Amino acid sequence: DATVLLPSLAVELRIATCRPLPEPDPDEVLLLEALARAGVSARMAPWHDDGKWWDEPIPTLIRSTWDYIHDVDGFLAWADRAAGAAPFWNGFDVIAGNIHKRYLLDLAAAGIPVVSTVLVERHAPGDLGAISAAQGWEDVVVKPAVGASSFATHRYGRDQLVDGQAHLEWLLERTDVLVQPYLRSVDGSGERALIWIDGEFTHAVRKTPRFSGGDEHVSEAIAIAPDELALGEHVLAPIAADLLYARVDVTRDDAGAPLVMELELIEPSLYLLQHPPALDRLVGGIVRRLETSVARP
Repeated sequence: DATVLLPSLAVELRIATCRPLPEPDPDEVLLLEALARAGVSARMAPWHDDGKWWDEPIPTLIRSTWDYIHDVDGFLAWADRAAGAAPFWNGFDVIAGNIHKRYLLDLAAAGIPVVSTVLVERHAPGDLGAISAAQGWEDVVVKPAVGASSFATHRYGRDQLVDGQAHLEWLLERTDVLVQPYLRSVDGSGERALIWIDGEFTHAVRKTPRFSGGDEHVSEAIAIAPDELALGEHVLAPIAADLLYARVDVTRDDAGAPLVMELELIEPSLYLLQHPPALDRLVGGIVRRLETSVARP
């Protein structure tokens, strides 16, 4: 029961965020209220306010640190230090392995079906027309290899490659870049976010395509199809023991088979409003981890 906490434990939790938030976090109030009902004293704290973290090390949960993309090295240094000072979820090794989307290439090399991805490294002479022609792509997405939400993510058709090339070059001055095909299924069956909390998938939502400057539109909770579930479990199996939460975003190829679009392990929206049992499960997982950390000698 997520509302039960040993009354003898004075349990505190710091929830890492950023301020100002680039967009509202619907999960924030729900989680704070549910934790309070469970007897957990939780407070939000921006990750970049260093003094608050080192002066009083307490267990930390990462949730809405969405501005880290503008200071990746600083964020990783903070996470490493915070994880060394107190219990920290998800853990530092998970964060370090997920922050750069080259993990998609690693998943593909391990035999996981992912959306085809070309990684262009920073300052390399990227040619969007040549990449598109070599891959046989008529419609492409260009985005930074370290990104959150839809930051600097754009879609370009065959007749928009001049604009696409300009955007690619702008990004390459700053960061590594991913080029991917825009899959027709995104406009059909859609992009589906599969939510995993404390050992199991709880629900999914359908998301509309989102690009830089656009709003995200999300469905009510939907069932996870058996083949999507099998793919999600396969992807998370090697690291499941290290996770409190995860989100696997999937779509389908032209033959209808599911593909991983993104594996979100750092600060994903979990769409708790859409499925209250997922909120209960998250709080239960947090409480158990806090009890274990307080019980340690």
